[in-house]
Amino acid sequence: MESEREFNFTQKDFKFIRDLIAEQTGIALSEAKTHMVYSRLSRRLRSLNIPTFAQYCDYLNNGPTDELVHFVNALTTNLTAFFRENHHFEFLAKTLLPNLFAKKESKRVRIWSAGCSTGEEPYSLAIVLHENMPRTGDWDIKILATDLDSNVVAKAAGGIYEENRLNGVSEQRMKRFFIKNRNTNQVKLKPEVRELITFKQLNLMHEWPMKGPFDFIFCRNVVIYFNKDTQKTLFKRFADLTVDKGYLFIGHSESLFKVSTQYQLIGNTIYQKT
Repeated sequence: MESEREFNFTQKDFKFIRDLIAEQTGIALSEAKTHMVYSRLSRRLRSLNIPTFAQYCDYLNNGPTDELVHFVNALTTNLTAFFRENHHFEFLAKTLLPNLFAKKESKRVRIWSAGCSTGEEPYSLAIVLHENMPRTGDWDIKILATDLDSNVVAKAAGGIYEENRLNGVSEQRMKRFFIKNRNTNQVKLKPEVRELITFKQLNLMHEWPMKGPFDFIFCRNVVIYFNKDTQKTLFKRFADLTVDKGYLFIGHSESLFKVSTQYQLIGNTIYQKT
């Protein structure tokens, strides 16, 4: 490791951190992530007034358990945007939702945004649902939005964003679903959007409290951080919690090729349970 760094950071330190984050979350960190690990965790060392990474590793081993939460939050990537990978939302509006609302007898619709980050994805889902749901009938529609990082879950639940975060939102949607605060240059999702979503902190590697089944699951740009064995386990668990012929949406750089046989590819990173 580089000697001119503020904190002493050895290969042994990196290996401990890499093994711990894999054990806690399933995330697989390559050597290429060394600088990222140092940069993000240095903030924790400064906050705790710990002089070396070796001592911080010891603190993780023997200190208060809540430091593991800060540790995981620091190493979690939370890049997201409203209507990111918009072809998924177009498929929802043009194909999936019309078929679902026309054919579903129970009028119960359950959706999971797994890896919801700061909330742009589940709010985008809620907006598309509002635009396409039947105006008659007593539909029971709920979105579960979860993320490993407790900080971003809290941010998401607030439903407040800087205006410059809404580049992917049309003016029509802005007027219908957002409330502007001209004093702060912030916007807030209207209650009709927010009430569809329940935000929860959840580690995908742990037991899941929900029973499902879900009509479709969004898990985008999450499994790229997992090794193949972890991916296989996760996609099997998703399939087990999805209705027959339910859907799974993954990120543009992800694939189920040689990972799962329980889904078939029906569109660009859109899969249907077989």
